[in-house]
Amino acid sequence: MQKGSIRVQTENIFPIIKKFLYSEHDIFIRELVSNAVDATQKLRTLSSIGEAKGDLGDLTIDIQLDKEAKTITISDKGVGMTAEEVDKYLNQVAFSGAEEFLKKYKGQNEANIIGHFGLGFYSSFMVSERVDVITRSYREGAQAVKWECDGSPEYSLEDVEKAERGTDIVLHINEESQEFLDADRISATLKKFCRFLPVPIKFEGEQINNPQPAWTKKPSELTAQDYQDFYKELYPYSEAPLFWIHLNVDYPFSLTGILYFPKIKQSYEIQKDKIQLYSNQVFVTDEVKDIVPEFLMLLHGVLDSPDIPLNVSRSYLQGDPNVKKINNHITKKVADKLEDIFNKERKEFEEKWESLGLFVKYGMMTDDKFLEKAVKFHIMEDVKGGKFYTLEEYRSQAEGLQKNKDGKLVILYTSNPVQQDSYIQQALAKGFVVVKLETIVDAAFINQMESKWPDVHFTRVDSDIADNLIDKAETTGSVLNTEEETALKQLFERQVPELHMTVEVKGLSPEAPPVVATRPEFMRRMKDMAAVSGSMGGFYANMPDEVTLTVNGNHAIFQTILKEDDKARQEKLVHNLSDLALLSQGLLKGNNLTHFIQRSVDLMGGEQKGKIILEA
Repeated sequence: MQKGSIRVQTENIFPIIKKFLYSEHDIFIRELVSNAVDATQKLRTLSSIGEAKGDLGDLTIDIQLDKEAKTITISDKGVGMTAEEVDKYLNQVAFSGAEEFLKKYKGQNEANIIGHFGLGFYSSFMVSERVDVITRSYREGAQAVKWECDGSPEYSLEDVEKAERGTDIVLHINEESQEFLDADRISATLKKFCRFLPVPIKFEGEQINNPQPAWTKKPSELTAQDYQDFYKELYPYSEAPLFWIHLNVDYPFSLTGILYFPKIKQSYEIQKDKIQLYSNQVFVTDEVKDIVPEFLMLLHGVLDSPDIPLNVSRSYLQGDPNVKKINNHITKKVADKLEDIFNKERKEFEEKWESLGLFVKYGMMTDDKFLEKAVKFHIMEDVKGGKFYTLEEYRSQAEGLQKNKDGKLVILYTSNPVQQDSYIQQALAKGFVVVKLETIVDAAFINQMESKWPDVHFTRVDSDIADNLIDKAETTGSVLNTEEETALKQLFERQVPELHMTVEVKGLSPEAPPVVATRPEFMRRMKDMAAVSGSMGGFYANMPDEVTLTVNGNHAIFQTILKEDDKARQEKLVHNLSDLALLSQGLLKGNNLTHFIQRSVDLMGGEQKGKIILEA
């Protein structure tokens, strides 16, 4: 049996580093600037415990571009390195100086140290044909040295002169990476990855970062204007947010950040991936779906946690218990904040419901723990406007009239108050409470809540005649005899290609409309959901609409129609009444609508005039 250690040869690993270490080559800027920040933070730590003597002076990190020489230079005034440290940290691939420093000075501001992988420096070889490192240690009497390497296993190390403490990394950009000699490209990359790093960073003499962003401060140190200003810094062209949640957790994980509720006027304005993830103020990604609950992906803002495990490119979250804990914590904090605003500032909460409702409903559908809390502050607006109900408030208001024979509370709603106005008025006339559920998520929300609230049923006001909205009523006799009812039904029965239409004659109130078109709740709801999501498109979306025409036998107009001797005129009158009912459901379109207009004009005795109007 033979035992030994697996050896990694640099001639094998360098091609891998140069081609595959990072998916995006501009990451080298983030990695090298992060290393410079680490070197600066280490110096601050050493100074705080008395190991680094004297005034630290200006600690700004400077980045210079020299197009003629084809170089990018990143300079810091941090701890620097001795020749021995250069040999230890640069000549041993993946030996992390940050990791060693944390072990040695454990407890001394360790959260401020960024690097933990020891590979970031080598990202420089993805874009460079040669890398020079000129460095001088903070230690008294330290000799400055220069390290050179062209990406092969060979390197040189020699003594040089360097007046100041710190490290200069000079990248000699290769032919394939000439794009990085463009100042705008460098500036944009720095602003993407380094805009909130905790050490001042200058490019071409201009500071490009905010070292103390709002989330790094205590909430007590910030005013409402500070939060608003930071939002503008993150999203310059967005409207002011509704409100925000400042996260600041030390245990059992470290998490800071600010989450903003954006103002959403229309459902199509919903945008995901607007939350930025940082690790010690280094930008990592704006894809935070594992950390942030799905329904809160609609929020904007920043999260920062050194406890979120990342791979070497810091671009993908890896499975870890802390991620789930953070996810649950964010859900709880958001629910607590919403409940607090609802309880203390209900009027303001109601005024913002148009935007808030999308978050709340989405959360109630996807997260049962959030649902438990949200039932206290989820509200529904009365169709008359200005009044809102929680579920329990609606129950208290409506249960006397709106409990069906199965014992369920029937919540009557409208998805389009203007189009469904006649149905709303009939429901209100019976004393029913009607609420507005008209957003893009409401069809799915209703289905989900019926499965989670077993004692609640949602019914749209136009799904049946008013008498049947709560329970199917017994058929009321009409003033028509059986023969007249049969004749009337036959007059209304016709084939409409896009519709599956059935006709019934009932004795409704004489004040009720002569014909009412209704669409069964289930099928109409499925078609609405299919239209929004496209998920059942092959089935429900392409099915013809089911419509019931309820003819009110007690309406006086039918006494006239049944006695009409002109059969053509009789058919036109019936056809028009049928079309009017379909029009109220938005089901009269195209040629059918055109023919309805022409027929209406004909019935008014203006056949020739009507043709002229239509042709015009």
